[in-house]
Amino acid sequence: MLPSSPPIASSSEAERFHQFMSGVNDYAIFILSPEGLIYSWNLGAQRFKGYTADEIIGQHFSRFYTEEDQAINLPFRALKTALQEGKFEDEGWRVRKDGSRFWASVVIDPIKDLEGTLLGFAKITRDITERKQAADALRGSEEQFRLLVQGVTDYAIYMLSPDGIITNWNAGAQRIKGYDHNEAVGTHFSRFYTEEDRNNGLPITALKIAAAEGRFEGEGWRIRKDGSRFWAHVVIDPIKNDLGELIGYAKITRDITEKRQAMQDLEHAKEALFQSQKLEALGQLTGGIAHDFNNLLNVIVNGVGILAKEIQNPSSVKILESMQRSALQGAALTQQLLTFARKQPLNEGKYDLNRIISSFEAVLRRVRRGSISFDLKLDPLLPPAIVDVAQFEAALLNLVINARDAMPDRGVITLSTEQVELRQNQIDGLPAGNYVKVTVRDTGSGMSPEVARRATEPFFTTKEVGKGTGMGLSQVYGTIKQFNGDMAIETEMGKGTAISLFLPAQTSDATEELDEAFPEGNEKALVVDDQPDVLNVAIELFRSMGYDVLSANNGEDALEILKRTPDVDVLFSDIVMPGMSGFDLGHNARSLIPGIKVVLASGYAASAPSKRKNSEEDFKFIQKPYRMSEIVKMLRMSG
Repeated sequence: MLPSSPPIASSSEAERFHQFMSGVNDYAIFILSPEGLIYSWNLGAQRFKGYTADEIIGQHFSRFYTEEDQAINLPFRALKTALQEGKFEDEGWRVRKDGSRFWASVVIDPIKDLEGTLLGFAKITRDITERKQAADALRGSEEQFRLLVQGVTDYAIYMLSPDGIITNWNAGAQRIKGYDHNEAVGTHFSRFYTEEDRNNGLPITALKIAAAEGRFEGEGWRIRKDGSRFWAHVVIDPIKNDLGELIGYAKITRDITEKRQAMQDLEHAKEALFQSQKLEALGQLTGGIAHDFNNLLNVIVNGVGILAKEIQNPSSVKILESMQRSALQGAALTQQLLTFARKQPLNEGKYDLNRIISSFEAVLRRVRRGSISFDLKLDPLLPPAIVDVAQFEAALLNLVINARDAMPDRGVITLSTEQVELRQNQIDGLPAGNYVKVTVRDTGSGMSPEVARRATEPFFTTKEVGKGTGMGLSQVYGTIKQFNGDMAIETEMGKGTAISLFLPAQTSDATEELDEAFPEGNEKALVVDDQPDVLNVAIELFRSMGYDVLSANNGEDALEILKRTPDVDVLFSDIVMPGMSGFDLGHNARSLIPGIKVVLASGYAASAPSKRKNSEEDFKFIQKPYRMSEIVKMLRMSG
């Protein structure tokens, strides 16, 4: 039975308070008896619950609770808690008159008189369904985001404290870095940086930039748990609260090692294509010019030879000889241009390159000087390749000379062969397949990237004026290209250079035999050339054939040797030399030693037919570059 009067003292002030509470629309405010019966009801209660005052006053407030909450006696426990602790506060589902539910924020306070006697309870309820839905949605979104971040394996996504301590860790971080959650969380993120970057303060600098500028973004090497390195793209964003205070950082790292390598490969391919196209254009240009120049020089050389034969005036003949020497020097240059342009005639065959190198080894060793050593490392299972032996030997000689010049005092030249399998375009456009690789490596000064890029351009040289024409590597490049191969340069400043020739490998069936039936005995030969490198090579060739060798670097000195040494059997001389030409030297040699064999060498075939005197008709002519077997053939023909 309800009390006859409200449990609040009656007064005008209390009446005004009651009227005020009754008019509140956003809160359900009502009074309960000590047993939980509803004594008063306001507009807010009617709006939330759906009951009028007549329908609800006198009913127990538990009717607003769900069956689940009633089953566990939650209404009674709420009153008990309010009485014991002075307040009950909670949130939960409540039920309207129409059976629908709303999420309620509930506060129950006990009402006592001055003596402390319980008069009832004041209950305030607010419908916070929308707020709960928003909070649930936010929690759901946060959970989805957490699951999303955890599920990402291509990116390392994790949080840092303001000091850089790792506070969470996703699956991508574990995959990329190698650390699991327990190993990473609680440690400083600088552990992933290289020692060099840590010493330079890069981790702390990155956080400072992120905090000051709103973001840090960069790339660099990072360290995995196993100590290996990967190239990382890193973004660090600051995280701030509503007051703008820094509470941490979000860090995203991606392993882009493969992407970086692909970009570098693409840049290299572009550079190689550009260089190839440039050299191809130069080759076409120089080839055309050399061909036309060759024809002009042929007319000049032979025309001068005819005039020299007809003119008897010694001073006029001297002028003509000077003209002829100059023309022959130009002819030698055109031969180099034709080599670069890949338009020189070849005498190709399938050869065992190891045998060619072994037979040419003595010549190559002779090229070195001082404390430079020469090592040979030949692959015994090397398949054959198709080459012109003379051109291949000339290419090797050029490479060894270049290697020697890169080491003025001391060092090591290593000539090696091996069989390699190349991927498509691994070496400047060569098709995939098996190749014979011939490498000349030095321990010299190396090349800068710019020099290495231009090394095969004709006339490009870093040597002093007068010490190189800039045609050496361009000749090698042209020769190897004509063999359907390619050339690669590996170099580093201060550490040396390795130049490798790649030639398509052939099946190991029958190969061409090298002519090694060299004459033996103690015949004496005089070798003459104004180029020291060429002279040393020729000396070694004749020594390899068993000759006792004398040498001179000009015609005048050679003539003096012949005067002192009448038992010379063979004169082997360059045609184009300062002062006395090879033709004049041969003529004078015949005058001193009538039976002497004369073999004249030239870098230009047009020089051979230039016979100015009858005694020259049995001179033998050989074109540079020459092989030992070709010299043997000429000597036999002269015998």
